[in-house]
Amino acid sequence: MRASMIVVLAGALAAGCARDAPEAGEAIAWEEPPATTAAAVPTTAAAEPTPSATATPSPKPTPSKTSAAPKTATGKWTYVFPVQASNVSYHPTHSGYPATDIFADCGEPVVAVTDGKVLEVSRVDRYSKSGPQGPDNGGLSVSLLGDDGVRYYGSHLTVVQSGIEAGVRVRAGQRLGTVGKTGNANNVCHLHFGISPLCERTGDWWIRRGVVWPAPFLNDWRKKKSSSPVSKVASYKTSNGCPSKP
Repeated sequence: MRASMIVVLAGALAAGCARDAPEAGEAIAWEEPPATTAAAVPTTAAAEPTPSATATPSPKPTPSKTSAAPKTATGKWTYVFPVQASNVSYHPTHSGYPATDIFADCGEPVVAVTDGKVLEVSRVDRYSKSGPQGPDNGGLSVSLLGDDGVRYYGSHLTVVQSGIEAGVRVRAGQRLGTVGKTGNANNVCHLHFGISPLCERTGDWWIRRGVVWPAPFLNDWRKKKSSSPVSKVASYKTSNGCPSKP
């Protein structure tokens, strides 16, 4: 019964939390050193032999040294599904802009999808239907800068976990809060999940809400596959930069 209710709510919300207004809450580069090879120690000419002398043998050349290959983006980071619950569903698309609404019961754990540092935290629901549509849409929310250089955003939380503050380091799977329906969630329990480049770090809600489709990565993370959105985010930024307004 619960699963069918979630499917019905999912359809209703597709036109809900981001139908007419943007989503929001409040408020790296690999360098491979060149391989080096030590030159062989040159031989020195022996003195002209005398009847009682023999030539001095040449020393062995020094072995070549090569640098260890750096880690690549593939397999470098660990990713986990952001909602830790058995009864979860989500759409592959989202109305208005790239993001995903993940439906689960209110109170289910929301966790960090990868290792990183907290950028922004909103613990107060300031959203109002009669107020500005955009900056406060997310209600209670957390944004995280992953060690992969990607920003991850989750909103509509019921509560933000104690100790989760801007600047705090978190690990993949660490609890950030719980699923809720704050902000413009239309009274439906779900997590709004967005992926974006770092850009302004804080305050740029029109980017933070999501610019890359999360569903393909969510599909893999749910199967315990650590697919990374790094290249997709880099491609977006190359093509679009960081828009200064919605």
